[in-house]
Amino acid sequence: MRRFKLLIGLFTLALLISLGGWSWFRGLSEPAPQVKVEYPVEALRVDGDRLLAHVEALAFERADPVSREQARSYLTDALQTAGWAVTEQTFEWGVNLVADRPGTDPMAGVVILGAHYDTVVRSPGADDNATGLAAVLEAARIFHSLDTRRTLRLVLFDLEEAGLLGSQAFVTNLADSGQMDAVVLDMIGYRCTEPGCQSYPPLPIPAPSETGTFLAVIGDQGHGYIASAFHQYLDAALPPVFTLNVPLLGPLRPDMLRSDHAPFWDEGIGAALVTDTANFRNPHYHQSTDTPETLDPEFFEGAAQVVINALFALLNRG
Repeated sequence: MRRFKLLIGLFTLALLISLGGWSWFRGLSEPAPQVKVEYPVEALRVDGDRLLAHVEALAFERADPVSREQARSYLTDALQTAGWAVTEQTFEWGVNLVADRPGTDPMAGVVILGAHYDTVVRSPGADDNATGLAAVLEAARIFHSLDTRRTLRLVLFDLEEAGLLGSQAFVTNLADSGQMDAVVLDMIGYRCTEPGCQSYPPLPIPAPSETGTFLAVIGDQGHGYIASAFHQYLDAALPPVFTLNVPLLGPLRPDMLRSDHAPFWDEGIGAALVTDTANFRNPHYHQSTDTPETLDPEFFEGAAQVVINALFALLNRG
């Protein structure tokens, strides 16, 4: 996740909070997506050991062409092992990985689950963004043999750290697939529990929390049902979720373009960013110390479960 745009973006969030406020996981007022199938608890259960194994395998600098190719090889093998056919989408500076699992209703559209696989130089990128990648791979395992109404498309973006180049190339080359929504994961594995460990830009209201124990979901107001999906299946054992839907019109909009959800917004496609808030919580952000040992396994597993639950809701949205 890129620091400058994240800093500006969270300042923008401060202004938006003063106008509309954060919504808690258990108190979001917008109706949740309709799901016409029973929630299969066991079928959707994430495997924490698998998540951590993926992070361990991917915790190396993924900034130069050789190391990014090494990451792609691991990700492709993992997706193929889970039963997915993988396509490489090449563009001028890099390569995205794309894999589809068709839904039962060809007219129902597509839900994209994405994460970037590159890092900044000299960082192993355990939280940024091996955690997001691991959750995508776990989604591949869970949803491969699980029927849902809508098609699930997994996209692993190259060169987010260089300026969202992979996601921009992906969106530019999108074919018209009807209704399309995107969920982008960017750092979902770090928790801090000491009072004051969660920082914010200056807020006009009291900070939502002094501790970094929540997952943040930032969506756009025109597609508020995406953020609503994150409270479709309530479970007090999972991390709480702060959700915020922001307007895409007006002077604040450019300040919100800080991760791979932004190119979707530019094209009017509904998208949400899921994050642990990066450097506002994690002191290892973009550092050589962003290693697996610094992650919170319980929080990470819970965050991945929140994502899987929301994804199931979106994939069966009527």
